[in-house]
Amino acid sequence: MLANKVEICGVNTAKLPVLSNAKMRELFKAMKDGDTSAREKLISGNLRLVLSVIQRFNNRGENVDDLFQVGCIGLIKAIDNFDLEQNVKFSTYAVPMIIGEIRRYLRDNNPIRVSRSLRDIAYKALQVRDSLVNRYAREPSVGEIAQELKVPREEVVFALDAIQEPISLFEPVYHDGGDPIFVMDQVKDDKEQDTNWLEDLAVREAMNKLSQRERHILNLRFFHGKTQMEVAEEIGISQAQVSRLEKAALQRLRRYI
Repeated sequence: MLANKVEICGVNTAKLPVLSNAKMRELFKAMKDGDTSAREKLISGNLRLVLSVIQRFNNRGENVDDLFQVGCIGLIKAIDNFDLEQNVKFSTYAVPMIIGEIRRYLRDNNPIRVSRSLRDIAYKALQVRDSLVNRYAREPSVGEIAQELKVPREEVVFALDAIQEPISLFEPVYHDGGDPIFVMDQVKDDKEQDTNWLEDLAVREAMNKLSQRERHILNLRFFHGKTQMEVAEEIGISQAQVSRLEKAALQRLRRYI
């Protein structure tokens, strides 16, 4: 995403400074003493951190300049709230805050509109969840989060589901070095039969030209609505093999039709 883009938001990324840990501590101390120029130096000296974070979101189709600006907001929040007394590197502290700021931006600009009240409940639930993790040193249940917020459990579940980002059916979920397995390969179709296919003579004739294993896989996948994992378990091969056999069978089927 950034390989051919040197300037972002008017900032020449090739000339961004890099601060040593010792210099960072020195600037943080100066900033705490009221030196505003130290704060500016900390911001400019950590812009490379923002660049490294926004590369994680390079498949969203978002404007790079927008993500960079939002990431800078997260960086500034991290700088203003960082405590030198804590035994943690600044980058370790800042990266989750930058990521969180970008995710909030992406959720708020999601084409699937979610009401403000639902978003508020969801964000409060996430904050409570972090608080309970620190308190109990374990992942809290939805019921515990709802009790802390004093709202019904179902409302918390609905709010958290509402802010989840949609993913493409063609998002790869596994890759074994061969053909990738996509989300659509994991989705089960509850339709038992596709009568239009079965009644189509051309498809029937083409299916008869496939091997018995290929016909069996296509029948299970498309006529009985089974996932690739379910097919793999039934015929005793790996899901990756099912994926390859399925794609090859579909290509042959198209040629015959």
